[in-house]
Amino acid sequence: MGYFPAFIKLDNAKILIVGGGYIAHEKLEHLLDFTTDITIIALEFSSDMKGLIAEHDLPYEERSYREGDIKDFGIVVIAVDDIPLQAAIFDESKQYKCLCNAVDSVDYCDFIFPSYVKKDDLTIAISTSGASPAMAKHLRRYLEKIIPEGISEFLQEMKALRKSIPKGKERMQMLDKKAQDYINTWSKR
Repeated sequence: MGYFPAFIKLDNAKILIVGGGYIAHEKLEHLLDFTTDITIIALEFSSDMKGLIAEHDLPYEERSYREGDIKDFGIVVIAVDDIPLQAAIFDESKQYKCLCNAVDSVDYCDFIFPSYVKKDDLTIAISTSGASPAMAKHLRRYLEKIIPEGISEFLQEMKALRKSIPKGKERMQMLDKKAQDYINTWSKR
């Protein structure tokens, strides 16, 4: 069975990343598109991780994971190759009711990271439910090429219209037509 696509508001969700290498850096980069309420625990940190941590003034600890570290977090991302540690943290996450992602170990995941396109208010997520991350990556690159540069301005205009026009059938039809007309201009480029 596949994963249910959902966009999660991270405003009040503290995130813990366990790991300090290349994959942890990649996940941190993605999460920073949406929040900075991120703490990192790792025995060692790559120079890239140290750079992002310093740039965003993120809390971190250079040490091994200890049982109970996740108790105050809503989400934990495990980016280490230690499978028994992944399993232990995943089991512990159930006790604290936090969502868990063990990178490349779907058995220890409540959610997976999709490939995504983000242009201001527009976010498009692509997933193959783990079948082919490479396909998701190439589809993301394709979509990035066809989305026009002006999409952000168009979405700001649509947001303003939604706020200024009373709810109802006419508003819905007008906004729908405006969106369809905008997308139809893409094929004329």
